Amino acid sequence: QVQLVESGGGLVQAGGSLRLSCAATGRTSSVIAMGWFRQVPGKEREFVARTTWSGRSIVYADFVEGRFTISRDNAKNTVFLQMNSLKPEDTALYYCAAAGTAFDYRRPETYDYWGQGTQVTVSS
Repeated sequence: QVQLVESGGGLVQAGGSLRLSCAATGRTSSVIAMGWFRQVPGKEREFVARTTWSGRSIVYADFVEGRFTISRDNAKNTVFLQMNSLKPEDTALYYCAAAGTAFDYRRPETYDYWGQGTQVTVSS
């Protein structure tokens, strides 16, 4: 089992920044990749970004448009999502997730473990 705990969400004005963190504990040796997703009520969970633990493969959703950066601290088993130039449409509950594969990273079903989510609210 792997446990994931997100932090760093909050309320920010449009154009502002937030840095989300996701700390992984437990059987982290089974994890190949870490992803960030987001979800608003009534909509499906949406892929945001993914990195492998090695850092060799990093991908972003098209809507990120260079505003977000995913990174990791392997020594602390922690993944970050730096979000800049935030827009009101970025408002969502953000989840981190862990997968035992680097493939099919856009599909929530690929991920075996999920955090509880951290709310990001961007005001206009």
